[in-house]
Amino acid sequence: MRELNLDQLRTLVTITDLGTFSAAAQGLHLAQPTVSLHVSELESRLGTPLVVRGGRRVEPTPAGAMLVERARRLLRDADDAVDAVKRHVEGRTGRVRLGTTTGVLVYFLPQVLKAMEEIHPDIDVEVSILGSADTMQRLLDGTLDVGLVATPPPAQRGMVITHWRSDPMMAFVPKRWKAPKHATPAWLASRPLIFNETPTHMYRMTMAWFADAGFTPRARIELNYSEAIKSLVAAGYGAAVLPREQSIEESNVRHDVQLVPLKPALTRHTAMVHRPLDALDGATRNLLKTLATFRQA
Repeated sequence: MRELNLDQLRTLVTITDLGTFSAAAQGLHLAQPTVSLHVSELESRLGTPLVVRGGRRVEPTPAGAMLVERARRLLRDADDAVDAVKRHVEGRTGRVRLGTTTGVLVYFLPQVLKAMEEIHPDIDVEVSILGSADTMQRLLDGTLDVGLVATPPPAQRGMVITHWRSDPMMAFVPKRWKAPKHATPAWLASRPLIFNETPTHMYRMTMAWFADAGFTPRARIELNYSEAIKSLVAAGYGAAVLPREQSIEESNVRHDVQLVPLKPALTRHTAMVHRPLDALDGATRNLLKTLATFRQA
């Protein structure tokens, strides 16, 4: 026996609900002969009458009533399946894999995730904490959908790179130190320092800033977590060069840490990286739209 046809099952259910072939035809926007054909084909495939004809109202036979009960569940499941696919295509549901640094995670990502939860509650954003180089590699490997990376990242074919925000780099100095109005490479190089780990973009950018002034300082310790570095600064272990995230309120800056502008100035830029939009699903595009609302002009 051939598979049951969902359109024919829908016709049978509609006849049962409305009571006549003509009413079902009108409700389904079908010609009445088509409605009759649907029922006849179902009866032929199952080898039994499904409706009692001839009365003022069409009634299902016992076999027909059993089929109608099962058909309602099948049609509901089919409608749910279509709706699920539609929601996925439109980006109302799905999973997005996002790679970002610890700094973005701590200071900016909570706002982004809160907005996603409010606007797109059925999209699951899976976050991986990675350095910019690892994020770029995983984007190329296809194991991430979106990356927030320090710029300029290495040029990669097939990737879209869009500026997201810029944050000034500052000298984070223990409060008890007597600091100048501006922190120069010469002044910082003469102090104990805390750096980001060697493979990071932040480390390379900081060392280039020192090198341009003719200095190659060594760090007392290298870490890859800004909050841990700030804790060490607060304890007087050393000074650090870190981005001053503009979203932080002054009241949230530690009282035992002072922020000193760098001279010459240095800025950390962050970009959104992803494949071309026509290669992305709706959920990923919706995350990008939400990220864009937090983008600096």
